[in-house]
This record gives sequence, structure tokens and C-alpha cells, in this order.
Amino acid sequence: MENITVEEVKKRMDAGEKLNLVDVREPFENAEFNIGGVLLPLGDIQAMAVDEIENLKDEEVICYCRSGNRSGQACMILEMMGFTNTKNLTGGMLAWQQKL
Repeated sequence: MENITVEEVKKRMDAGEKLNLVDVREPFENAEFNIGGVLLPLGDIQAMAVDEIENLKDEEVICYCRSGNRSGQACMILEMMGFTNTKNLTGGMLAWQQKL
């Protein structure tokens, strides 16, 4: 797992790059504010219910949550499941809203 900053993700989004974003927060958090990632709560990842992103095992997957803690856990779990390029969005949506 690597870390990636909100600034780097925003820059890549603005450049039109297609990113594989995974929001590991709960549905109510996603409804309040999101940046367009696939909603896959951490509990689902822990239960290994990741069919929606199974095809991304060999691609970059950027996980995000509220502050960066749950997404870090999600990255580690995904790596144990065979995902080869996971990145944790440092600071999560709190940092995104504060900095951008």
C-alpha cells in the first residue's frame, strides 16, 4: 500500500484521468459528500464481498474514507486478497474538503 495526497488525486481527476476510486465509508457518509468513487463500505471489504471491483486486482485502486484510517485498513485487506496496487488517500474526505 502506498499513500496518495488529495492534491495529487484532484490534479489527476482534473486532467481527465480515469481513476479507480473506492469509497469505504458508510452510505450516509457517501450521501453527504463524495468524489465519485464506488461505494464499498469497509465492512463489505472485511466480509470479502468485493465483486464490484474484482476486475481491478492488477490496476491502481485508490481507497478513501473520512480521515484515512478505514481506507488504510481497506488497502491492507485488499492486498491480502490479491490486489497489487492499492493507494490510501491521506487525510480522506476531511483533507479533501479542507484543502480543495
